[in-house]
Amino acid sequence: MPVALDRPSGRLVVGLQAVRECIRVRGRTIRQLNLTAGDNPKLAALERFAMDQGTAVVIRSSRGEMDRLAQGAMHQGAIAIAPPLELQDWGEVSKRPDLLAVALDRVQDPQNFGAVVRSAVATGDAAVLWGEHAAAPLTPATFRASAGAIEHATLCRVPALKDALRAARDAGAQVIGLAAEGSSLLSAVDLRGPTVIVLGSEGTGLQPAVRRCCTQLAAVVRPRVLDSLNASVAVAIALYEASKQRDNL
Repeated sequence: MPVALDRPSGRLVVGLQAVRECIRVRGRTIRQLNLTAGDNPKLAALERFAMDQGTAVVIRSSRGEMDRLAQGAMHQGAIAIAPPLELQDWGEVSKRPDLLAVALDRVQDPQNFGAVVRSAVATGDAAVLWGEHAAAPLTPATFRASAGAIEHATLCRVPALKDALRAARDAGAQVIGLAAEGSSLLSAVDLRGPTVIVLGSEGTGLQPAVRRCCTQLAAVVRPRVLDSLNASVAVAIALYEASKQRDNL
């Protein structure tokens, strides 16, 4: 029988894939898993998986209760209340000799933000860096768009992106801004050393102050019909190029 229960405090994760990865990584620390009541085989399999991973509280709830818990997010019948994400210290991450990071300059669309995180984890295990102002928040929409990759990501939020980029540059990393008018194609740039790839906002690209922190600007592709690529597509291509070069070391 469906059970109604007030949502405890914690991070809201919705959607089958996002919840499955959250269970895989967070298992015993998940505070509550709510599944839509019924005999859906995908939800039944998810419930068994959660129990195997040590999730203590699994509740079957009515569709109306699920919609209320999801707060408007598309949940696909699965909602987890998880502990907060652990953010990493950029000062430490930026010192890695094999540093590969994606810096997001005012990327505000949660779908793009989540898709960038997915590409960062899947393509090059790259860190994701962003400033705390004028950026997409870490919301259920972001978690869902990442398809669970955010549970595996190295996430670095900093007070000012330009300061973080300048510090990485001063420490020896190359900081490459993605721009259609860049002097080089990214495929012609040596990406094997410590590298930060900077992606600008969906509408206006890189801020002037952020551009000044870059060691160079590079184009992912030369524009032909359209002026630019979707943010997450540009990052996926850039990280694939970096990964390919590093695999050939």
